[in-house]
Amino acid sequence: MKHLLSSLLVLTLFISCSKDKGTNIDYVAKNEQEIIAYIAKNNLTAQRSNSGLYYVITNTGTGTQPNATSNVTVAYKGYYTNGTVFDQSSAAGISFGLNRVIKGWTEGIPLFKTGGNGILLVPAHLGYGNNDYSSIPGGSVLIFEVKLISVN
Repeated sequence: MKHLLSSLLVLTLFISCSKDKGTNIDYVAKNEQEIIAYIAKNNLTAQRSNSGLYYVITNTGTGTQPNATSNVTVAYKGYYTNGTVFDQSSAAGISFGLNRVIKGWTEGIPLFKTGGNGILLVPAHLGYGNNDYSSIPGGSVLIFEVKLISVN
């Protein structure tokens, strides 16, 4: 009986370890390639930050520039590299604290001043990571067209 329990315990640990390896995929290199391909396909001139965030500043804006803890109002459209939209605000935008959103937004929105707009290309490690979040599959590159309406 002890051998059976020991065997079951070892088998359970082996199965759980095997599952963990499958869910802990490192998407950094995969996302980087996907973003670079998207930039090339769409003829974008993007810059890359040290964190891996890519961004395109269409218009810097002329108003107040937020910081990583500012409360802002942003109009946006979020989609995948295949063009499928997963979320979109109204033209009036939504208000939120930059310390309460994904890292890609906390870093990317302060690149603009009020009235500015552009594109944020967010790898999974700056978005929702490797896990599914709502309708967004884990490991997804997220692209956001953003307009900074105001710093509140």
